[in-house]
Amino acid sequence: MSLHPQLQAITERVIRRSAASRAAYLAAIDASLRDGPFRSRLSCGNLAHGFAACGGTDKSRLRGGVTANLGIITAYNDMLSAHQPFETYPEQIRAVARELGATAQVAGAVPAMCDGVTQGRGGMELSLFSRDVIAQATAIGLSHDMFDTTVYLGVCDKIVPGLLIGALAFGHLPAVFVPAGPMTPGIPNKQKAEVRERYAAGEATREELLEAESASYHGAGTCTFYGTANSNQVLLEAMGVQLPGASFVNPDTALRDALTREATERALDITALGDDFRPLGRIIDERAIINAVIALMATGGSTNHTIHWIAVARAAGIVLTWDDFDELSQLIPLLARVYPNGEADVNRFAAAGGPAFVFGELIKAGLMHGDLVSVARGGMADYALEPQLREGKLVYLPGLERSADEEVVRGVDNPFESQGGLRLLRGNLGKSLIKLSAVKPQYRTIEAPAVVVDAPQVLNKLHAGGLLPEHFVAVVRYQGPRANGMPELHSLAPLLGLLQNQGRRVALVTDGRLSGASGKIPAAIHVTPEAARGGPLGKVREGDIIRLDGEAGTLEVLVDAAEWAARTHAPNTAPAANDLGRNLFAINRRVVGPADQGAISISCGPAAADGGPWDYDAEYELGHDAAAAAAPHEAKDA
Repeated sequence: MSLHPQLQAITERVIRRSAASRAAYLAAIDASLRDGPFRSRLSCGNLAHGFAACGGTDKSRLRGGVTANLGIITAYNDMLSAHQPFETYPEQIRAVARELGATAQVAGAVPAMCDGVTQGRGGMELSLFSRDVIAQATAIGLSHDMFDTTVYLGVCDKIVPGLLIGALAFGHLPAVFVPAGPMTPGIPNKQKAEVRERYAAGEATREELLEAESASYHGAGTCTFYGTANSNQVLLEAMGVQLPGASFVNPDTALRDALTREATERALDITALGDDFRPLGRIIDERAIINAVIALMATGGSTNHTIHWIAVARAAGIVLTWDDFDELSQLIPLLARVYPNGEADVNRFAAAGGPAFVFGELIKAGLMHGDLVSVARGGMADYALEPQLREGKLVYLPGLERSADEEVVRGVDNPFESQGGLRLLRGNLGKSLIKLSAVKPQYRTIEAPAVVVDAPQVLNKLHAGGLLPEHFVAVVRYQGPRANGMPELHSLAPLLGLLQNQGRRVALVTDGRLSGASGKIPAAIHVTPEAARGGPLGKVREGDIIRLDGEAGTLEVLVDAAEWAARTHAPNTAPAANDLGRNLFAINRRVVGPADQGAISISCGPAAADGGPWDYDAEYELGHDAAAAAAPHEAKDA
């Protein structure tokens, strides 16, 4: 089917908007290409250092400079369940490369932290910035210029976006992303959430809570809810940079090993040494970025990607905006219900048809770009196929034509909702986002007094003291990138979910983050401009009436205009902290851009004509956003 005209119009708009920066990016990666293996540019001393520790066959191949050398960037550590399986991947990849007459080396490792471990802790303030550190670490690993192609071993929240940004800085190299898969099912996510809420109410012991959490997070692999990590995997497939069907195959299975082997073979097939050269910077174009957003909307994925994929797009010279997310969300139907948007985990989602079924439906309806070049041989058409083993060999077979479980995934002709799971909110509090797909329709609008805090822990203390009104909107400010690194506020979800269960009307408004791990309550998140940049949240006072209307797309404080204009910004009362390494990230907080531009704290994207980094944050600072323009300029660096 031909492309839907509205999708075509959105794509053309992004292409026009990105014309100059995309051209600069492509010129930069073309300038990095040379004839023959890249290591042939190295001096003899440089090259000798690069293969000094290799064995005989690998050393002779690298010395000869006529076969491909594959660089591995790994996010392995054995604290994270999602990344623990990567321990054995480098040896698997090296073995396959040798069989094929090539070589492979671990080019470098990147940090990988877990939001699940740092929730509600000081370490969470490092989380967002870890993405930028990962991008830089990726670049350091590839800076030796020893490689003809690359694979990336990473799964979780900030790791995949960071790897993508770093990989796009070396966009002249082919790249294949290789996941480890989700852990097998534990206790149902709904049951875990119920224990959390009982604990918040004082009705469950710590031992009961720990038992429930341990039964949920119980083995190697990605957490099984559809949060940022599992959304990463679907978006990678939608862009064509991960093998079809690779996302949700469990670790330590024969099919998982076969997919890792195939990923290695494909990475070696698409180098400049052969006749099927597919550099990453060419694969990830405007259509690929839009495909990722479409996949996010159709599956009700994590809101964190409204930040991360703007940064990823920017790294490829592409200008993506929240308006694009909003317009695509209103075009794309919601085809999946996976926790927290439903009760199924990702294993059940995969069994019901998974990404292959969703992509097939979208492509047939003209609601996804099906003409992309990808790392798969057949392009995007291959992403509607499913990987299976036949007599020990990996084969791709047609995916399901009909959903195997319509409680989990549906076709375009019978969606869960006619629109995707996200809305952009506008009003006198700035711009923000709400994940409507996680909120039942009766809770999507609220008008209630504000309870204003500058630290999420204060809200819990107010509840413990019986000081919260029956109905309220929790305004948790000074949680943005510049204030404290934009930590996740998932620790508030059990409390607010408990209060909503009691029949109270509650909502959250914050310039911080609340990921796909959270749902149920209406939450206006990523409010921009943030309070620390002089944003309107700093003018909200206790008891002000806040109106949040997710269906209409509005977020407003109902205060007389003259009084509002006369108000000053309240200072940040949250205690400053320098423990757990937070002091090392002071420069990131100082230079980070706003959330709607990717919350980037590093130079990202192509160089401008004057030789400096391409950066469109200057337009933001000059006040293209009406709410930002209304905020006092001198308060920006509060």
